[in-house]
Amino acid sequence: MTAPVRCIELLLPDWPITAWRRSEGAPAEGPVAVVETGRVVACSDTARREGVRPGLQRREAQSRCPGLVVAEADPQRDARAFAPVIARIEQSVPGVELLRPGLCLLRARGPARYFGGERAAARLLLDLIAELGIRGARVGVADGPFAAEQAALRADPLLIVPEGQAGAFLAGLPVAALGDAELTELLPRLGLHELGGFAALDAALVRDRFGDRGARLHALASGRDPRGVMPRTPPPELARAIDFEPPLEIVEQVAFAVRRAADELIAGIAAAGLVCTELRVELVDARGEGDERLWLHPDAFDAGAVVDRVRWQLAGAQRLEAGIRRVRLEPEAVDAAHHHEPGLFGGGPEERLHHALSRLQAVLGHDGVLVPAVGGGRWLAERQRLVPWGERRTGAIPADRPWPGRLPAPLPAAVFDPLRPVDVLDAEGRPVGVDARGRLSAAPARLVDGVRSRVLVGWAGPWAVDERGWDPARHRRACRLQALDAEQTGWLLVLERGGWHAEGRYD
Repeated sequence: MTAPVRCIELLLPDWPITAWRRSEGAPAEGPVAVVETGRVVACSDTARREGVRPGLQRREAQSRCPGLVVAEADPQRDARAFAPVIARIEQSVPGVELLRPGLCLLRARGPARYFGGERAAARLLLDLIAELGIRGARVGVADGPFAAEQAALRADPLLIVPEGQAGAFLAGLPVAALGDAELTELLPRLGLHELGGFAALDAALVRDRFGDRGARLHALASGRDPRGVMPRTPPPELARAIDFEPPLEIVEQVAFAVRRAADELIAGIAAAGLVCTELRVELVDARGEGDERLWLHPDAFDAGAVVDRVRWQLAGAQRLEAGIRRVRLEPEAVDAAHHHEPGLFGGGPEERLHHALSRLQAVLGHDGVLVPAVGGGRWLAERQRLVPWGERRTGAIPADRPWPGRLPAPLPAAVFDPLRPVDVLDAEGRPVGVDARGRLSAAPARLVDGVRSRVLVGWAGPWAVDERGWDPARHRRACRLQALDAEQTGWLLVLERGGWHAEGRYD
């Protein structure tokens, strides 16, 4: 077997926390936890000192640290925030492999020869990260990626394992370092609590018992990591930025000045054989206030469409009260150009519709053409949203989050906003109510909608909805009831504050 590759591994611990702080402009101190599916996946040092650990339930973490700031996990945010870090490293040390946001790997041989040794190369990486304002970076140097990562995890801030000593270094580490749940549970039962004990087993017997996976993990524990470094090919720099000195006050001045940057952006994307389908526009005024928005395009952006989006964003940027000092255009999503070639007989109705709506929007303004979208919420009126054509608002309530109490599909075809007052009566003509246990006082028999009375032939429910109990101003408590009248029309009814209302109708 060939000798393991000598590796340098750079680790930025708790990178999801750093990425969230950099994207939100939050201070570097304070307890923060990033949560995914209700469990903590990363936490800051301040939160860790309060007893918060990855793997805790969200409520348990908040009970241990009442002042904990909770952020939702966002892999795209982590990758986007780590991209400038990788780019800065590649300016000085090429050949970087990105393992995940916050962790990267490179061969030690080239940088060590150029900068005068492994320690000097590792120190250079730490200095580059410090220049970016990121604290807590660690660097590990060892034989093979696995040993280098374990060295980085235990570095303070630098740990170099001498060449040929990876096996001795790994021998004292717990078997959990392999990251394999089955072996982490099984090996301690066999009396093997450290990697050295596992590495001492016969390799053939390990392969017979655990297969190829076990043989690979046995090689890692022995310091015989067969993996090499797979440097990434740096993507072309497609983003464009333009600075104004002095800042510009008039929207048309900014739009005119951005035209050249838009031409360069589209030309650079086209040179790479791509087209831009999502564009991020960042505006910064003279006071340092920023406005960032993500724009979508049904087909692909051209320079004119980019300038239009900048103009529309300037017109709607209420936070920017001073002159514009900087405009940055960044392709958020690109696609192969051949996917957007026109067909033999044109693009058909969709292309004509896009051009018609875009021209109409250019005349009426950004908010002049609205399209429907489904948002999050428990009430039907909350889930109805109208967004400007070609835009995806990043601050919108996501529809894919869990919403306990939300009405399941199929949804009513007609939604009443505001709710329509109705009366629900029993067979004796008395109003139907709901007691404290959520039970109907009588079977619904008639629905009075204005002056019309409908006979009810079926009903289901009621279901209680109780939300925002911690906020007296927004607390809402109600009961939902589905009913079917004699004309086979379904109704979604709501009892709130002692009165019945129709929330929707199933046509």
